Amino acid sequence: MRGAARDVREAAEAEGDMQDMTQTYWVFGYGSLIWRPGFAFIAAQKALLRGAHRRLCVYSHHYRGTPERPGLVFGLLRGGSCHGMAFEVSAADWPEVHAYLQEREQRSNVYIEAYRPVRLESGVIVRALTYVVDEANPQYAGRLDLDAEADIVRHAEGDMGRNTEYVVNTHQHLEELGIPDAHLDALSARLLA
Repeated sequence: MRGAARDVREAAEAEGDMQDMTQTYWVFGYGSLIWRPGFAFIAAQKALLRGAHRRLCVYSHHYRGTPERPGLVFGLLRGGSCHGMAFEVSAADWPEVHAYLQEREQRSNVYIEAYRPVRLESGVIVRALTYVVDEANPQYAGRLDLDAEADIVRHAEGDMGRNTEYVVNTHQHLEELGIPDAHLDALSARLLA
């Protein structure tokens, strides 16, 4: 019996079906995950994702707005690069963390879950879970100008609070981390004026 169990385990390992409990997973945060990850992690480092940039481009009907008065939340759009935070998660915690992220980020399926290479501040490149905007989703707001963003954000509030708070908190945490974002600098200045 013991030999049969070993054979099954080895076959599963050969097919990549068994989780390596020494492996860790990474999650890339570029918005509220930076300042409110909400999950257990081993370590966090500043990180750079190439090929996508942070933008307020997703209408929020729940967290920071309502269907009647949507707010705006961040998404990753194609092109450029994005500085954010990478969170290392243990293999033991990964199923729970992944389920939490699915519930939090995929409430309206406006994001596509993707694994992308990110360069940690230490120079190491890791494969990290990211949430990229699905531009075909009706909640994709497109590329709004600064005036339109400020107007929407000022007047929106949802289950998690005022939209202004979300944008300003993200901006403040990026500044504390020394992560530049000129567009967010300009938007935050308008919101706080």
